[in-house]
Amino acid sequence: MDPVRIPDAVVGPAPAAPVGERRRPATPAEGPSFQGVLKQAQERATSTVRFSAHAQTRLQSRRIALGPGELNRIEGAVDRAASKGVRESLVLLDQTAFVVSVSNRTVITVVDRENLKHNVFTNIDGAVIA
Repeated sequence: MDPVRIPDAVVGPAPAAPVGERRRPATPAEGPSFQGVLKQAQERATSTVRFSAHAQTRLQSRRIALGPGELNRIEGAVDRAASKGVRESLVLLDQTAFVVSVSNRTVITVVDRENLKHNVFTNIDGAVIA
């Protein structure tokens, strides 16, 4: 069976925009743009290491002071772990151990020399000596 053709006179032409008003171009889908997501990922990759509330409490209770030099060494260790695809890392810095979420660039906990004895670190997939 052949398709039925409806004459233009019956359907009529497409409605025109009112005089003086222009049609808006189609808007992109809602949500973040690729450029925005890329920018956020780049900022995250170059951001400094953060400390969780638990890690901050450990630093204070164990009287561990970190200067700019130590923070730079931790950041470098996190960068090296990230370049190897590590997700959760043990970072050893002098006499202190840091468990770090590499993807979030967040120190989860801190263990000093006195508490390192007989300690077992779990849920890590890499270790870096800073």
